[in-house]
Amino acid sequence: MEHDGAVPPGIDVTRPSVARVYDYLLGGKSNFAADRELGDVFRTRFPGADVIAQDNRRALARAVSAIARAGVRQFIDIGSGLPSADNVHQIAQRHSPGARVVYVDNDPVVLAHGQALLEENADTAVVSGDLRDPATLHAHPVTRSLIDFDRPVGLILSAILHHLQDAEDPAAVMRFWRGVLPEGSYVFISHFRSREDAESAQLQAVLQGSLGRGRWRTDAEIRRLFEGLRVLPPGIVPSARWRPDAPPGGDLTLWQHLIVAGLATTGAGDETGGGTGDGTRTGAG
Repeated sequence: MEHDGAVPPGIDVTRPSVARVYDYLLGGKSNFAADRELGDVFRTRFPGADVIAQDNRRALARAVSAIARAGVRQFIDIGSGLPSADNVHQIAQRHSPGARVVYVDNDPVVLAHGQALLEENADTAVVSGDLRDPATLHAHPVTRSLIDFDRPVGLILSAILHHLQDAEDPAAVMRFWRGVLPEGSYVFISHFRSREDAESAQLQAVLQGSLGRGRWRTDAEIRRLFEGLRVLPPGIVPSARWRPDAPPGGDLTLWQHLIVAGLATTGAGDETGGGTGDGTRTGAG
């Protein structure tokens, strides 16, 4: 629903939100004028760039399915964003009834929508938390009530790590989670990818100028986020090429190369090195 007529308390509607801009680009209605204005900047200045959000959402759904089919029955989705079609708990519970999901976000609209959506689902909860403080998320009573860290966990970091500045140390966030996830866990990461080109630089400038954050990272920088994990086939590749239900028709657009995804496991074995970001792998996978 549109919120312009009834603003939830504690929300500055004059400032765009990452979650609500993403919702707008996916065709949702849980956004404000400021969010739509920023979304329209992408649509008018960079025609076709909204495919980045669409490819990311589809890859997320495929990854959750893959993790659930591997037998994992508990998930933590950090930076979950606003509810959409086929949310993580719906996909996971379709494959594994009773699968447990903890959603984490810090946007008041996300929290309100999530709590309303999940109030009748005892296996799912929403936690107000900060990606930059993983120890608090890990120890949160709600997390502990649903997640057993003695059993494999599916950790979802979909289009969220790129909203950390370098000074906020996303590598340290990943080191924490690698240290607490048990063997047999899975980690899904999608991330804005810079080809050190004008387009990714311009997109980054728009986000930095409006949201104060948003970092397009190089292939090498993204691969480092997977250090200590075993990256699974097909490696770290454009999201449209991450285990698609059907092969993409023709070549990917320039924009589709600017969002990549990878799935890794904490299982035994060395890190593969991921992939080049263009669909080829540099390790055994």
